[in-house]
Amino acid sequence: MKILWALIASFGITAAVMPLVIALSKRLKLRQTILSYVDNHSGKSGTPTMGGIGFIIAIAVSALAFGYSRLSLIVTVVTIGYGIVGFTDDMIKVVLRRNEGLKPYQKIIFQLLIAGIVAFSAYTYSSEISLIFTTVDLKAFVIPLNIFLFLAFTNSVNLTDGLDGLASSVTLVSMLIMSVIIWVKNGDTSLVTFGLSVVGAMIAFLMFNGYPAKIFMGDTGSLALGGAFAAVAIYSGQVLASAMCGIMFVVSAVSVIIQVVYYKCTHKRVFLMAPFHHHLERKGLHENRIVAIYVGVTFFASLVALMLSVAF
Repeated sequence: MKILWALIASFGITAAVMPLVIALSKRLKLRQTILSYVDNHSGKSGTPTMGGIGFIIAIAVSALAFGYSRLSLIVTVVTIGYGIVGFTDDMIKVVLRRNEGLKPYQKIIFQLLIAGIVAFSAYTYSSEISLIFTTVDLKAFVIPLNIFLFLAFTNSVNLTDGLDGLASSVTLVSMLIMSVIIWVKNGDTSLVTFGLSVVGAMIAFLMFNGYPAKIFMGDTGSLALGGAFAAVAIYSGQVLASAMCGIMFVVSAVSVIIQVVYYKCTHKRVFLMAPFHHHLERKGLHENRIVAIYVGVTFFASLVALMLSVAF
């Protein structure tokens, strides 16, 4: 029951806090600046941003109130830590009125700092990872893997946050199924409680972030969600399951890598625009349809991960 109460509380807090966050964002003129080459989104310029503040508060309160443990405290602090990096990035954008906040190397340094500390902490907790079919003890080699997972998920969630309701919808589905997998495989109620706190917050946030968005989560929210997903994956050891549940995060990151590498080698583009959801936009698909595709693929891949986890 505590797990369900965490979801309900997180939903309620987010739903109650978000109108205040929107009002405060408007009052302080915390508005999104749209990149010039994303011309089809020019009408969204000026939309309030940094909505991640609202659901980070909800996740932290719900997870610690209904599932407090050393582990839930760690993943909550990690989420807040990445949220602070995103908040810094967002504030620079707002103050200087530009779309670029922290320099890429500055953002990577902050992310690496958090990832390194948490990766070592996770190693002292456990060095085993689950590949669904088997469990492997990587010993100290798990540390660089964990660092990679943090960098991969935080940046891929950030890249996925490009359409109204996209990152929040995909996170909702992927974290929900991940929580069920952890319940089945690990039996760790603190991580499940944290995961469902994220789910409850995303359900409520979508009421404000769905098309047409009244507020964006900003890097404050996307980096926090990426950090949360990575922390849950790492401390549960469910590495392969997390990659399957977060398949569309992977698609976002890989599409950007392919685009950049191919362009540098040939001066031609594979996609009309990267990440992949912008390519689909350029193909003429409406935002809601793209969100539906991403959610559908995420649900299917996550369901396969869950069925394999139950079977093995």
